[in-house]
Formats: sequence, C-alpha cells, structure tokens
Amino acid sequence: MLARWLQRQWFEQRRLTPALWLLLPLAWLYSWLSALNRRLAKSVRLPVPVIVVGNLIVGGAGKTPLTLWLAQQLKARGWRPGIVSRGYGRSGDGVVSVRTDSLPEEVGDEPLLLARRSGVPVCVGRQRAAAGAALLAAHPDVNVLLCDDGLQHHALARDVELVVFDGRGAGNGWRLPVGPLREPLERLATVDAIIGNNLKFRFTASAPTFDMTLQPGNFYRLDDPQQTCSADSLRGRGPLHALAGIGNPDRFFKTLESLGLRCENHPFPDHHRYSVADLAFARDGVLLMTEKDAVKCAGLTAGETWVLPVEAELSPALIELILEKLRGRQAA
Repeated sequence: MLARWLQRQWFEQRRLTPALWLLLPLAWLYSWLSALNRRLAKSVRLPVPVIVVGNLIVGGAGKTPLTLWLAQQLKARGWRPGIVSRGYGRSGDGVVSVRTDSLPEEVGDEPLLLARRSGVPVCVGRQRAAAGAALLAAHPDVNVLLCDDGLQHHALARDVELVVFDGRGAGNGWRLPVGPLREPLERLATVDAIIGNNLKFRFTASAPTFDMTLQPGNFYRLDDPQQTCSADSLRGRGPLHALAGIGNPDRFFKTLESLGLRCENHPFPDHHRYSVADLAFARDGVLLMTEKDAVKCAGLTAGETWVLPVEAELSPALIELILEKLRGRQAA
C-alpha cells in the first residue's frame, strides 16, 4: 500500500505534497550516498564489450523487452551475446547460471524469462562483473555482454549505456524517496541513447531518443504453452481477471483494454512471490497475466490461465549506433 501511495505521489502529482516535503532530508541523504558509492566504486573491465540497459526511475519501464530485442538483433548480425543481471528478488547474492528450468526464487523472475526467451547464456549475481566473468568462463564463445538493469552498478565498466523511460516519464523529477529518480536527470548527458517506451515527450538531452513499442502476440496457455489463442477468442468470456506484478501494472492493463478485453484488474508489487491464495480470485474465471508473472505462477492456478507475450519494436538505427560503438571498442 505504501508503494502504491508513493507511485501516485510521484507520477500523478506534478508538485510536492506536504507529505513529500517531509521526505526531503531522506532524498538529500540518498543523493549523497549515491554520489559516494559512485566515487568509491572500483570499475572492472571485462574482456568483451558491455552494453548496459537501465533506467533512472525505480520500477520497470521496459528493460526486459529491450534486452531481448538487443540479443536478437546482435545474434542476427553475427555477434554471440550473453546476459548478466542481479536477479532482483531471489534468495542469495552469489553468482548463479540461469537455466530454462531454474526456479524463479533462486535466479529471479526477469533473468529466468530472459533465459527462456533469448536462447543465450544468462548469469546472475549481485556483483555483475563476477557474473560476467563466470559467464565468459562457461561460454568462451560469447563476445558481447548485455547487462540488464545495471545503470547504477558502477563497479562494471561499460561501453554502451541505454536508459529506458515509459509513458510516466520522470514523474515529478525528484530523487528517491521524494520522487522516482535513482539519479538526477543530468545523468542523461552521459548515456549513449534514450529509449522511449510510449514516451509522450522528449528530454532536453544530447543523447538520441529512439521510440519503442511493445507489440502483443497471441496468448498462450500457462499449463500448455503450445496451445494459443487470440484476443478475439477471449472477448465476451468471463469473468476475465488480469494480473500484473510488474513495475507499472497499468501498462499491461491498458494493453488488454486496447485488445478489447474488459477485465477485473489485480495489481501486485513488482517481483511479487505468488501463492495459491493470491490467485484464488480467478478460480471460477479466466486469468490473464504477463510473461514475467507466468514464470512464478506455474502450478498455482486452478482455473484457465493465459499468458500474453510482447515483442519490442525499435528503429534499426539503434542497433547500428550500438554496433558502431562496439566496433570502436574492438579497434581500440
């Protein structure tokens, strides 16, 4: 409830409320600690180029679909990518190789989804440089690393930085906890590109901005992924329930609305660990969920459950910009 209240304060109010003014000392402390952490971080450079995909705001903005798109684009151009991530929400901080049959509580929900969808090696660890080194040791053919959600992890040297925003933009523009920003907007002056996931405006930054859209595919059944259906076949059925435990659940709910599906929406916190009781509301209906939620809900649903995959679409100019920087690293 506190998280949802803060989200409303950050993204729906364009000025500071009295409650947020009381949090200003914490925002100053957070800024000071962030700056100190950046100065003290000893950056490790790995033997292959590193592309970091991150954001300035807390919560999801579309990093996972972008990382999948990058992996596909790099493979299509002859590169052999691997992916490293912290594995937020998992138990433990050590380095773990992610398999397609790994448990989400051991590796994290997003890394498990990346491993299943990308077809490339994935490794998680609190220290991303150690995770990258372990991945390269296990897969010496990998010649470029994608770091999912590593913009503020300065201990890993990087060659390309991509920052993702969704339609919420930067909210009220303040640092945590007064606003949603992990770093100030001035940070945009140092990144290589800004990715706008349904972003309604442009930031005044020197980095180029690329539009990203998430295109929904056909639904597949949670207990039988080979069984698929279109949104048309779900219209009129009911009751329909929509579940989303992602950084911005409204984005998923609006996608379902755009497909003509009227649902009872059930938002959960990002990276929520589901139980059977959490899903009891859909026992007598049809449940629709994101792929990120699906990796944690296998075996928990008693009723009919369908999963909606999405694919990122971006201009080829983005991958060309990245390849130019990677070639520069190779030449150096």
